[in-house]
Amino acid sequence: MKSISVHGIDDETEKKIGERAKSEGKSVNRVVKELIAKALGLAEGPHDNREAFVDLCGIWTEEEAAEFLRAVTDLGTLDAKDWR
Repeated sequence: MKSISVHGIDDETEKKIGERAKSEGKSVNRVVKELIAKALGLAEGPHDNREAFVDLCGIWTEEEAAEFLRAVTDLGTLDAKDWR
């Protein structure tokens, strides 16, 4: 397998690659190889199977999702006297 040196990477790009490597628990080298493969259309990413489950789960519109969140807002509130 060949090695490549990339010179002149700006600070922001280096920072983002390092952050991604750390957050994914990977080496910087592995992240760079994955980014290159993805950019060239060579990467095998996880398949998006959500469409296969639409008939079981459905898809909410943004309005329906907002309505649901409004309806359950009070469920996130704790009343201390309920825990005595």
